[in-house]
Amino acid sequence: MAHPADHATWADHVIWWHVYPLGFTGAPPRALPAGSPPEHRLGRLAGWLDYAVELGCSGLLLGPVFASETHGYDTTDHFRIDPRLGDDADFDRLVAAARDRGMRIVLDGVFNHVARGFGHPQWWRRDGDDYAVFEGHRHLVALDHTQPAVADHVGRVMSHWLGRGVDGWRLDAAYAVPAGFWARVLPGVRRQYPGAWFLGEVLHGDYAGYVTRSGLDSVTQYELWKAIWSSLHDGNFFELAWALNRHDELLGSFVPQTFAGNHDVTRLASTLPDERHLAHALAVLFTVGGVPSVYYGDEQAFRGIKEDRAGGDDEIRPEFPADPAQLAPYGWPVYRLHQRLIGLRRRNAWLVRARTSVEHLTNRELALRSRSGDDEILTLLNTGDEPRRFPVRIDGLRVLDSSSPGGREPWPTVPAHGWAIFGR
Repeated sequence: MAHPADHATWADHVIWWHVYPLGFTGAPPRALPAGSPPEHRLGRLAGWLDYAVELGCSGLLLGPVFASETHGYDTTDHFRIDPRLGDDADFDRLVAAARDRGMRIVLDGVFNHVARGFGHPQWWRRDGDDYAVFEGHRHLVALDHTQPAVADHVGRVMSHWLGRGVDGWRLDAAYAVPAGFWARVLPGVRRQYPGAWFLGEVLHGDYAGYVTRSGLDSVTQYELWKAIWSSLHDGNFFELAWALNRHDELLGSFVPQTFAGNHDVTRLASTLPDERHLAHALAVLFTVGGVPSVYYGDEQAFRGIKEDRAGGDDEIRPEFPADPAQLAPYGWPVYRLHQRLIGLRRRNAWLVRARTSVEHLTNRELALRSRSGDDEILTLLNTGDEPRRFPVRIDGLRVLDSSSPGGREPWPTVPAHGWAIFGR
């Protein structure tokens, strides 16, 4: 099922719920023995779609779902659903359930490297007398992206699943793939599926240049992610102000994919020494330009620390319970905070391409004004121990949300460890 709408139309309005399916569904850590029947876990994820919609999310950004040896990023067959998750029928039901709720779906395409069990060693890149591997992991063999057969395979995989109803691709480890590879593959896929959206995982460097050379629609904004949590952790809003200035420049050429957490990093709630500042991070995420995502569990203030060891990702990729009623009660206030701020973002969809200026800055005070045409949002953050009056203009603006909703603060004075968002 292709979508005729141009990708720039629908992608500008998506709030992604990012899920790592193998962890979410409690799949075993290793592939099932050959010949084992599929274990139909994808239905568990379908049962959480109403929860995601009520959160305010309108898209499902999925981690790996294809056959693999262990964690999903060691693919053995790009055309087969991992039997630990189910089969094609389970996938089709998930797509249909998402469609019934107006949700988009993006799949995780691991096309930089494969498991040694993938086969086709003629497609593997040589490194001297051996095969090249991904970042020192011997079981992850790098594909040779100069080979036409590799480009043809990736194009066929993309088109196959777009034809099955998905809306786009997250391209894992895109930073390790020559930009010219995507420039060769994507035009053919776009001709068949012009509404598809392509997101590349890029950690740092020349984001805009990579987008231009590759033909991708977006890349992951890791610099902003780091600045959000780090500035709150260290009491240094100057770092965030610098990152927002660079972010503003990027918006001149493309719309970055923004996030406060994902499947590869320590949970936001575990990085912040003061839990009151979780709201400050979200206020930034949802009032500056970008295509935002929420990593499953962050909306419930899940904790989890990533460690550089075997199994070091397990804590940040946990199993979810059978249904929302089984979630711990202490997470629901954070869920409702997400609902409020996502709702604000969706009512101000113009923010996706907004430019943001810093109007007041100290280590623990930050005023951001985001604009697009006549539209305007003012975000005030105070992480200090005393109320602060911000030297900013609020004429014509009203409080849209704050750390004391319904309260009548003497704006623009913001309470200690408080925040406020103003708009028209």
